[in-house]
Amino acid sequence: VGSAAQIKAIKQVAGKVKLDLAQFRELAAFAQFGSDLDAATKARLDRGQRIVELFKQIQYNPIPVELQVAVMWAMQNGFIDPVPVERVKEFQNKLQDFLETRKESLLASIRQKKQLDAELEANLKATLEEFTATKPVG
Repeated sequence: VGSAAQIKAIKQVAGKVKLDLAQFRELAAFAQFGSDLDAATKARLDRGQRIVELFKQIQYNPIPVELQVAVMWAMQNGFIDPVPVERVKEFQNKLQDFLETRKESLLASIRQKKQLDAELEANLKATLEEFTATKPVG
């Protein structure tokens, strides 16, 4: 079944995240053999570690698809890059709480439209800017 069962919004945000994850795995294997990494390589490795952290999920605790879309959109658009790897789950949990308590209409729009359009992306950007301005993880 795979991606055929996914809504379009997931496909829209997952493409770049999957590419970043694949590049991370390739770089991680290569980085084992060398100690001198340039800043760009280190940034890609850090981003990959953040993606891995985002995909860790508590067993029997499914995340609604609209929250998955919002979190992956945040990753894809660099909102999670400044977060230390060890605090990614904390950031994700606080973001999900913020969305569920203060931005239910945004989540409802994602759920209803099932794909991202310019209006939803602008709303996601404004929402993430508002959320990150609160310095959720210090």
